Amino acid sequence: MGPDRDESVDWAERRRIAEQGRGDRAWSLWGPYLSERQWGTVREDYSPDGNAWRALPHEEARSRAYRWGEDGLAGICDERGGLCLALALWNGRDRILKERLFGLTNQEGNHGEDVKEVYHYLDAVPSHAYLKLLYRYPQAAFPYEALVRENLARGRDQPEYEIEETGIFEDGRFFDITVEYAKADADDIHAVVTALNRGPETAELHLIPQLWFRNTWSWQDGQARPRIAADPEGGVTCAHPRLGPYRLAYDGAPELLFCENDTNLRLHGCQPDATGPFKDGLHAAIVAGETSAIRRDAGTKLGLHYALRLEPGATAQIRLRLSAGSRVRPVDAEGAVVRRRVAEADAFYEGLQDGITDPDARTIFRQAAAGLIWSKQLYCYDVRRWLEGDPLQPVPPREREGGRNSQWRHFAAADVLSMPDTWEYPWFAAWDLAFHCLPLALLDPDFAKKQLLLLTREWYMHPNGQLPAYEWEFGDANPPVHAWAAYRVFEIDRDRRGGRGDLAFLEGVFHKLLINFTWWVNRKDAQGRNVFQGGFLGLDNVGVFDRSRPPPGFGVVHQADGTAWMAMYALNMMRIALELALHNDVYESTASKFFEHFLLIAEAMTEMGGQGGGEEGFGLWDEVDEFYYDEVDIPGGGMLPLRVRSMVGLVPLFAVEVIEPSVLQRLPDFARRLNWALENRPNLARLVSRWNEGGVKDRKLLSLLRGHRMKALLRRMLDEAEFLSPYGVRSLSKVHRDEPYVLNELGASFTVRYDPADSTSNMFGGNSNWRGPVWMPMNYLIIEALRRFHTYYGDEFVVEYPTGSGAMLTLRAIADALEDRLIALFAKDQDGRRPAFGARPPIPPAPGAEEALLFHEFFDGDTGRGLGASHQTGWTALILNLLRDRARPR
Repeated sequence: MGPDRDESVDWAERRRIAEQGRGDRAWSLWGPYLSERQWGTVREDYSPDGNAWRALPHEEARSRAYRWGEDGLAGICDERGGLCLALALWNGRDRILKERLFGLTNQEGNHGEDVKEVYHYLDAVPSHAYLKLLYRYPQAAFPYEALVRENLARGRDQPEYEIEETGIFEDGRFFDITVEYAKADADDIHAVVTALNRGPETAELHLIPQLWFRNTWSWQDGQARPRIAADPEGGVTCAHPRLGPYRLAYDGAPELLFCENDTNLRLHGCQPDATGPFKDGLHAAIVAGETSAIRRDAGTKLGLHYALRLEPGATAQIRLRLSAGSRVRPVDAEGAVVRRRVAEADAFYEGLQDGITDPDARTIFRQAAAGLIWSKQLYCYDVRRWLEGDPLQPVPPREREGGRNSQWRHFAAADVLSMPDTWEYPWFAAWDLAFHCLPLALLDPDFAKKQLLLLTREWYMHPNGQLPAYEWEFGDANPPVHAWAAYRVFEIDRDRRGGRGDLAFLEGVFHKLLINFTWWVNRKDAQGRNVFQGGFLGLDNVGVFDRSRPPPGFGVVHQADGTAWMAMYALNMMRIALELALHNDVYESTASKFFEHFLLIAEAMTEMGGQGGGEEGFGLWDEVDEFYYDEVDIPGGGMLPLRVRSMVGLVPLFAVEVIEPSVLQRLPDFARRLNWALENRPNLARLVSRWNEGGVKDRKLLSLLRGHRMKALLRRMLDEAEFLSPYGVRSLSKVHRDEPYVLNELGASFTVRYDPADSTSNMFGGNSNWRGPVWMPMNYLIIEALRRFHTYYGDEFVVEYPTGSGAMLTLRAIADALEDRLIALFAKDQDGRRPAFGARPPIPPAPGAEEALLFHEFFDGDTGRGLGASHQTGWTALILNLLRDRARPR
C-alpha cells in the first residue's frame, strides 16, 4: 500500500454490502434494475392467442405505456421501478429515437429472438455504487429493415445475420457512448455520459438523458399521477407519492422536453383526435420536429436534449445528479465521486481476485461480475390481475381464462431478480437462477441467499410445492438444482464468514424444499416406480422429440436425466439435513429418509419394475452401449430405448456424495439407520458404490455409479471423437454427426444429428440447441462431480484422458483439465483472439475499454464461438467460480 493510500477505500464496498445485508443502509434502493426489454414479454401480452411478440412489438414500444415495468438504454431505477433514468440517442438519420435496444422476435430470427446491438457491461460493484456500460451507436441510419429481412431469408442451417455484417461500423463511423453511475449515497446518484466520435468526419449526435415515472395511474382508480417539473431556480423537481421528492441537476443548457408516460391514443386509430402529449412525445419532437408533441414545463417523462456536433476523435461529456430531497445539489463537475468509486471498485476486486495473477484472467473475472450485476432486474407480474384485467382497461379476451399461467393465480412478484439475460431472457428461470447464485455468492452472499429463498416464498412457489419455471410457462419443470445451489452458497458464505455457516438460511430453504421434493415425487413419477419424468427439463431439443409432449401413440418417457436429477436432489437434501443435524439432532431421521429415497431411485434406474433381476425389469442403463438412455412406453406394453448419446446420459454422474467418517461419528443415530438399511436391504445395498469399502481417509461414497459404470461413461465423455470438445464437454456426442440417430416408429420419423452451433431443428422455435454445443452449467456440474469422486477414490484411481491418448490422470486432474478448457473460451489464444468471439467482423476497441467482453448462453462444440443470448452472464458467470478454483493450489 502506497504512503498516500486512503485505507478506507479498501473496505468501502465490503462495508456497503455488509450494511445492506444487515438492513442498515439501503444501498440496493437504486440499481441497474431497469429492463433492457419490456416489450414482447408475457406480462405485457393481453392478446387472445398468447403471441407476446406480436401483442406488443418493438415498433409500438415507444408509443404504448407498459403495465408491469419499464425499459430503457443503459438505465437504472429504484427497486420498485417508480422512477427511471436512462439514455436516448439520435444521430440525425435514424427514423426512430434510440430509447431501447432493438432485436429480432422469435418469428423473425432464423434461430429465434436475438438482440442486434453492440454493448458491453464493463464494470459494476454489488452495491451499485459504481456501474459502467459501453454502447456503440452507428452514425448511419440504424439498419432495422436489413436485419429483419436478411435473418428472415436465412434458414436454420445458416448462422444468424449480425449487425457487424451490415458494414455499418466500417471506417469507425460510430460513437462510443460510455455511461457511468456513481453513488455519493444510497439515494444520491451521479451520472456521467461520455460520447466519442470514432469516425473520420464531423458527425451529428443528440444525447437525451431521460427521466420518467413508471405508469401506475392508468390501470385503476385512485392512483395519483406523479410530476416532473422544471424549477425556475435550476434543475428539475420530481414528486412521487411513494418515493417522495427527488431533484435532477444537470450541467450545460439542454432543451427541456416534457411529455406524459401515457399510451398514444392515436395509435391504430383508437382516438384520432386525442391531443396528448404521449409517451412517444420525445421521439415525435426530436425526430419528426413535432413541437406540439411535448410540453416545456412539466409532465411524467422528461428528456434533456443536448444537440452536438463532434469533430473526428472529439469527445463530449455531460453530467447529471439525481438525489432524494428538495434541495439543489450540484453535479460533480470535477468527477471526484466517480474517481473515488472507481478506486473502491478496484480495491474490492483486488481482494476477490487474490491468487489470480494473470491480468487477462482478471479482466475476464471483473467483466463477468459486471454483467452478472447489471443483470439484476425488477420483475413485476401479478398473474391474477393480469388474467382478470384492470378496472380502467378493456376486459381481457375470454381465451386467456384457461390459458398460459392460469393455474398460477397466487403468483404476485414485485422483486429484484437475477435474470439470465437482460434482453433475450428478461424474466427469471428457476434453474438458471440457482446457477447464478454461485458466482453471486462470491460477490454478495446475502443477495445470493435471498434470491434462493425468494423462489420458495408463498408468492412464487405454488401451493402444491412446485417452483415456477419461467414466465412463458410457470408449470414447466426445470431440473431440481435448488437444494444443490443452496448448499453450495452456504459453503461459499461459510468460507467468507471464517467457518460460521448461516444455519438460519439453510434451515429456511430446507423446509420449503421438503415440500418441493414431495411435489416431484407425487407429480413426476407417473407410475410410482421411482423413475421420473419432467419433460424437456431445461435441455430443450436434446431429445428425439419434445419430451414434454410426446407424439401420438407414445406413452410415458422414463427419463434418465429426470431420474438422475432426483437422485442428486435426494443426496443434496441428505447433505443439508446432515449439516443441520450437526447442530440439531432432530434432522438425523430426515437425513436417513433421503438416504433411503436415494437407494430406491438407484434401484429403479437399474431395474424399472423388475423383481430382483427378473425379466420384467427394464433398466435405463444399456449394458451393450454402456450408457444411460431415456426409454418410452410403446403400444403393447413394451419399452423402447431412445439411444441418443447426449448429456441426458451423463447427468447420473451428478448424483454423488461423499460422507466424512467424522460426520458418522458425530451422528450415531444416522449411522445406525444407514447400517440397518444396508444390512436388511441387500438388493439395495449392492447399488451403493463401495459403501463397505472405505475410501481415502475411510470416507463413504454414495453414487449412482459403481466404478465400472463411471469408467464407461467417462470413456465416452472424455473421447474427443464423442463428447470432449477443445472447450469443454459437448451436449451431444460428435458420433451423431456421421451417424445420426434415426427413429422410425408408429408411422413417424425422427432424427437427431450433431449440430455444434445453432440449432437446425424447429423445436422450441430454433433458439436453443442441446445437440452439440458446450453449456457452462452442465460442465460445471461435471467438474464438481469428478472432484467429489476424487475425494473418495484418491490418486490411485486413474482414467485415460483424453480417451485413446494413453495418458492416465486422476479424476481431480481431469476436472482441472476440463476447467482449463472452459476458461480457454474467453482467454486469448496464441493469435490474440478469444474463441468465444468467433470470426465476426471486429470493431475497433474503445479507448479505456480495449477488452470489452461478451458472455454467451452456450458455445460451439468445435470452435468455442459464443452462441445464443450474447449477454447471458447469468449462468456463464460460473467462470468466476472456475477462475477462483484455478487460482488455488492444484
